[in-house]
Amino acid sequence: MAQDRPRYKSYGSPAGGWGAAAATAKVLFEQSVVTKGSRALLSMNQPGGFKCPSCAFPDAICTKKLEFCENGAKALAHEATKFRVTREFFAEHSVSDLMKQSDYWLEMQGRLTGPMRYDATTDHYVPVSWDDAFALIGEHLRALASPHEAEFYTSGRTANETAFLYSIFVREFGTNNFPDCSNMCHEPTSRGLPHSIGVGKGTVVLDDFEHAQAIFLIGHNAGTNAPRMMTPLVEARKRGVPIVAVNPMPERALIKFTEPQDIVQMATFGSTEVSSEFVHIRIGGDLALLKGMMKVMFEREAAGETVLDHDFIAEHTEGFVALKADVAAQRWPDLVAAAGIDEAQIRRCAEIYIRSNATIICYGMGVTQHQQGSQLVQQIANILLLKGNYGKPGAGISPIRGHSNVQGDRTVGIDEKPGQAYLDRVRDVFGFEPPRAEGHHSVESVEAMLAGTAKVFIGLGGNFVRAVPDTDRAYDAMRKLNLTVGIATKLNRGHLVHGRDALILPVVARSERIETAAGEQFVTIEDSMSNVTASRGVLEPASEHLMPETEIVCRMAMATLPDSKVDWASYIDDYSLIRDKIAEIYPALYADFSERIKAPLGFHLDIAPRRRVWATPNGKANFLILPGLAVNAPVADPDMLRLATVRSHDQFNTTIYSYNDRYRGVYNDRMVLFMNADDIAARGLEAGMKVALETISADGIARRVGGLTILDYPMSRGSVAGYYPELNPLLPLAHYDRTSGCPAAKSIPVRVVRAAD
Repeated sequence: MAQDRPRYKSYGSPAGGWGAAAATAKVLFEQSVVTKGSRALLSMNQPGGFKCPSCAFPDAICTKKLEFCENGAKALAHEATKFRVTREFFAEHSVSDLMKQSDYWLEMQGRLTGPMRYDATTDHYVPVSWDDAFALIGEHLRALASPHEAEFYTSGRTANETAFLYSIFVREFGTNNFPDCSNMCHEPTSRGLPHSIGVGKGTVVLDDFEHAQAIFLIGHNAGTNAPRMMTPLVEARKRGVPIVAVNPMPERALIKFTEPQDIVQMATFGSTEVSSEFVHIRIGGDLALLKGMMKVMFEREAAGETVLDHDFIAEHTEGFVALKADVAAQRWPDLVAAAGIDEAQIRRCAEIYIRSNATIICYGMGVTQHQQGSQLVQQIANILLLKGNYGKPGAGISPIRGHSNVQGDRTVGIDEKPGQAYLDRVRDVFGFEPPRAEGHHSVESVEAMLAGTAKVFIGLGGNFVRAVPDTDRAYDAMRKLNLTVGIATKLNRGHLVHGRDALILPVVARSERIETAAGEQFVTIEDSMSNVTASRGVLEPASEHLMPETEIVCRMAMATLPDSKVDWASYIDDYSLIRDKIAEIYPALYADFSERIKAPLGFHLDIAPRRRVWATPNGKANFLILPGLAVNAPVADPDMLRLATVRSHDQFNTTIYSYNDRYRGVYNDRMVLFMNADDIAARGLEAGMKVALETISADGIARRVGGLTILDYPMSRGSVAGYYPELNPLLPLAHYDRTSGCPAAKSIPVRVVRAAD
């Protein structure tokens, strides 16, 4: 497929529908798991089954429907694949040879089957026993001059039980260095929202979509990144609920969508027009839109109307006067210029919001991945506070997190900035004194590697080196390490960009059964709406030499901490003991965990703002100010464009399923640049031309990616887009939100350069 001739053809059909059904069948066939995969799909996201290894959107309460989407099916098919990466594979391919292969090729080789160790003399991975692998990890960690010389990464695929034990192991070892996949996507939610409403999570549950009177979708592409979200959106639209989509590029699923489970729509080739209003915002223009909407609300109040919830504001909030003054200071010409849309549309959006008595605002990485993403999230919280859109049915803030259990990992302890009360509980429950100093987030961990102060990297899932910014520098950083450990299901780039010593440790996948000496075990997952459910794999493990992630964590701890105060061996076999400890550490959230998790649909964690309780220092929800209209540092270059790196439809995070992106009309290519026609013409370029992108950066480092084909695409003026991880080399390591550490991947200042490469 990768060698086929690139084609670019606009996609006019609805998203979903027969296209999604055909894609699901195709991927099951390609991975040779038609029968096995189809059976497993019937158990995915169902009570007694396993949770989708893809997105974090919650399951529908009705369990009579199939609860999987096209991208969930792709994730399962690639996990259940018949293809295997064996000892013989590593004997045949050197690491240098594997580095020449594409990310797609690496993914398509299949499941890892046994532990491997890098042999520098031959440049091959060679077999290693599990015992020797753990001994090597323990040897390296104990040899460090300081525990802070190790970095412990976590992927959102990690279950609660594993993440919890990982956090305890690392803290007993002596550091809070927890670079995490959430650092690169929704960390502004975790760091920004608590100052506003007292919790770094959304306040909406799935049932709220049935009661909403208006829904705003800002900076995310549900049809690709959380396709199961399309069902409640379509149902809301059928009820006449206005849906406002805000994005620099139109996304097909938010224009028209056919529900694959709707027999009538499928039979008649029907569809639903999802968005009632598409707001073609400029990259970074969300702040101007929000302030413009609030300005309309204050204007209406000044004219004698009552559009704000004054009782709610008086009883539950602080900072209203300062917010009003900040919004009043904004001039309409400046708001229009910053947003990239006209005043009339801003006023229409405000009118939709004003008329609604229950509004949900959903947002994604188009909001969070800016240099002031944390403060931008707070502005969404502000506008919701003005009408009391918390603590009532059909209303609230809803971050759409993109990876299954990325939120749960944070809840149970994967946090480089842990609270002191939490650390006190760890001390009291486990009997050791945990470190009190803040650790590293993902960007800081790469900086530590470059500086030579980090020596060991352990990756609990994920593909860290392809996910982080500044690819070339990240590669250099990883190669400086003494040891890298990749705990994974599939081969990826992170196993090939490694330290002097390196291990690949293959794990039992989410869809596979976990059998221990105590019998079959299950794990738990928290979705993006704070519902915790059990996950029980149904397939046989891909190899008899795989090990559950939880056991890997326990055995790393046992090999590293011979005098540990924790009974690690007991947690290898009985996961209920882990849940009991989670309940001890988090009594307010997880009391009676072992009993509550027996409910078929799980249970919701308490989110205080749903009760109009605010766990802030002043006990109030706070209006917080972001002065001006810019969420990114200005750039003087007049040719500057803002680049947003995006996923294709056949992609999940750094995992590439194919070279196609059918909803955007791209086939057999990933090196493309989506660009507005006027921006193309203004630079004397043409669609189809090969160009390069160069980063405009003040750090003096030249960053360039060539071989990009210009596609005439309805981007907003001044905005361009292309795929990650291919364009990650353009994202400077220092271009991130200082509050959260989240890279500003949706607003990279670039220039387009004519190039033949």
